[in-house]
Amino acid sequence: MARVITFGEIMLRLAPEGYMRFVQADTFGATYGGGEANVAVSLANYGMDAAFVTKLPKHEIGQAAVNSLRKYGVDTSEIVRGGDRVGIYFAEKGASQRASKVIYDRADSAIAKAKTSDFDWEKIFKGADWFHFTGITPALNDDAAQICLEACKAAKKLGITVSCDLNYRNKLWSKEKAGEVMGEICKYVDVCIANEEDAADVFGIKAANTDVTTGTVNHEGYKDVAKQLKDRFGFSKVAITLRESISANDNNWSAMLYTEDEYYFSKKYKIHIVDRIGGGDSFGAGLICASLNNYDPQQTIEFAVAASCLKHTIEGDFNMVSMDEVTRLAGGDASGRVQR
Repeated sequence: MARVITFGEIMLRLAPEGYMRFVQADTFGATYGGGEANVAVSLANYGMDAAFVTKLPKHEIGQAAVNSLRKYGVDTSEIVRGGDRVGIYFAEKGASQRASKVIYDRADSAIAKAKTSDFDWEKIFKGADWFHFTGITPALNDDAAQICLEACKAAKKLGITVSCDLNYRNKLWSKEKAGEVMGEICKYVDVCIANEEDAADVFGIKAANTDVTTGTVNHEGYKDVAKQLKDRFGFSKVAITLRESISANDNNWSAMLYTEDEYYFSKKYKIHIVDRIGGGDSFGAGLICASLNNYDPQQTIEFAVAASCLKHTIEGDFNMVSMDEVTRLAGGDASGRVQR
């Protein structure tokens, strides 16, 4: 069985009930999640050997975060314990023309205060086939960026496939800083994952005739984006999710995979959103799973998009679906009929 290591921050998510706004809420539901942790849970749900690496406090909230991963079969044995804080984010669910909103309270979290000496990557990568991280982690601070860079270098030295979801967050760093840091890290990345805006935000590579705010996505423009990314960094695969936003509740969802100088587009799903947080992470996990199972490129992009489509129907960060459910949807059964 292939072994996948993911590295990043897991956070406490606090969310008002239903569609209530922050200012209306008297209570907040508490769950855990974070880009790379979400990927690890998805892969574990597919029956894969998935480990999540981070730094968390020894106190009960830190342990609750660990337990949230263990319950789904994620290997937490390489999580470093120390520091004082688990990062928090507040998530307000949007509706119709009102956008969703996220507020971070993650300064001085345990992983944000981690040092390169906390992680022995040769030990962590023993027996691993794939390493995944996102652009959120190096955005935390210069130390976190250095840890990511060292991890990527160690993975490449050991012949491990490295994937990165660019995942630009303007609340964490500027476009200029992102371009500088990710430009160095991406030299060691094999598989690049991005959404319809990331390449423009991080590297200034824009898709022609595209306006994500009006739901206009031009396939030819994204072919050029993928080729520019591959030409600059030598990626073996570039995968770009294509979200056409009709409203906060309704999106069209598809993706493109560029590999071996060929472009593969998935079918397009019309999705009514229950919870979009973690949608990109579930796509990345689907791409990793399909790649490690030697799916052909068209099967790979169909599986990844189907996995992400299903995630949009599930509350919380984690994608609580099985391999069979994703395979069924990717194969064409999108009826949503009761399974008896």
